[in-house]
Amino acid sequence: MPAALSNLIRLLRPHQWAKNLLVFVAVLTAHRFGDAGAWRAALLLLAAFCCAASAIYVINDALDVADDRRHPDKARRPFASGALPLALAWGLAPLLLAGAAALALGLPRAAGIVLASYVGLSIAYSLLLKRLLWLDVLVLAALYVLRVIAGAFAIAVPMSPWLLGFALFLFISLATLKRYGELAMSTTGVLDGRAYRATDAPAVLAIGAAAALTAAMVLALYVQSDDVVALYAHPLRLWLALPVLLYWLARLWTLAGRGELRADPILFALRDAVSHASALALLLVFWSAL
Repeated sequence: MPAALSNLIRLLRPHQWAKNLLVFVAVLTAHRFGDAGAWRAALLLLAAFCCAASAIYVINDALDVADDRRHPDKARRPFASGALPLALAWGLAPLLLAGAAALALGLPRAAGIVLASYVGLSIAYSLLLKRLLWLDVLVLAALYVLRVIAGAFAIAVPMSPWLLGFALFLFISLATLKRYGELAMSTTGVLDGRAYRATDAPAVLAIGAAAALTAAMVLALYVQSDDVVALYAHPLRLWLALPVLLYWLARLWTLAGRGELRADPILFALRDAVSHASALALLLVFWSAL
């Protein structure tokens, strides 16, 4: 593969597109398994989010080039290393955003609005919000939740308050976990371009762990709610999901504390065999409850 093409692919971060699979959550939780129209809409939304996400990564790398050059890992990024010209960002990013907008035209208007909100919030994060203490974590969590909300709007199903609450606390925990892992690996006691210090680690741990337990509590309350009876023939079996979820979250937090979780938690989970087994166990639990 030519070096220029290889660097362009690295710039677009296609491995990060896996996060956009969250747009399918509503298809699964609404039990629209056999609805071809719902799957088509979700796939169209997935493509739109992938274009938008790559545009944001291009913009972010262009804005962060100075900080990236001081980072041992990020210094190898295409703009930071000089492998690609910085001017490329200001032509490529608008093209990708235009592609996302064109794809969104085939979706319900509400889904397009959520996609636009995702883009706007992402740009605000790149420009300013990522440098603000704790607000950066809340914005990261919101960006994940917006994918779930957009997925619900794309297939025209109401957004479940249970799903919204669970997703919000789960992703607050995972976003906090990312910062905690970075602090655990830091050799200087500070994070470049971030507002956190080594002394903040106990507070980051406490808030992240509390969010994880709150997500589990929301799931527990959902399992015993009246809403479950309408969707599942064997709702009591859903209680088995609680220990699986708690095990997975506890393991991630432990690995982060040891400095062994170097990647984004979502990307780490996509490559981690134990996370794969946990996801399979959760799917089996929900399938057995149908």
